[in-house]
Amino acid sequence: MSAGAPGPLDTGERTVPADWIDYNGHMNDGYYGLAFTEATEAFLDQIGLGAAYRERAGCGMFTVESHVCFFRSVRAGTRLRYSTQLLGADAKRLHAFHRMTDAETGDEMAANELMFLHVDIATEQVTPMPQPRRSAGEALAAQHAALPAPPTAGRRIAMPARGGSVPAFPRKPAPG
Repeated sequence: MSAGAPGPLDTGERTVPADWIDYNGHMNDGYYGLAFTEATEAFLDQIGLGAAYRERAGCGMFTVESHVCFFRSVRAGTRLRYSTQLLGADAKRLHAFHRMTDAETGDEMAANELMFLHVDIATEQVTPMPQPRRSAGEALAAQHAALPAPPTAGRRIAMPARGGSVPAFPRKPAPG
């Protein structure tokens, strides 16, 4: 990107430890969640909604939906890099997209799309963000709107209809 052009936020790096590797020889599914949580915490800190905000304001961001896509196997010793694109923001929500890449090759290893809600910790009720935090989120989302949309953003899990396949959960007809 050229100087001054908006880009995804750098939200951290880590080397994959050997104890994150499963019996198939690649990173266990659960550790992708932990790795993406590291990216989330860095992202929230960068936009002023992290741990310090939670302590000061008594509010925090709760994950209400998360979707991980796996693209390549991750092995022990791989240096991972995280980046985050804010896809949307309003008074109570943030819609974020993390990418996990191999820090050496730049290959995209996995992606994580998330929806966060702003919650009062004491009541566990959704509440609007204070105006300065809301404005910062909306400004970043507006900047990131100039970036290409991630190809897996908004993706859903489904089995395409093929001859002989039977859906495990048949869809109910729409009311009306």
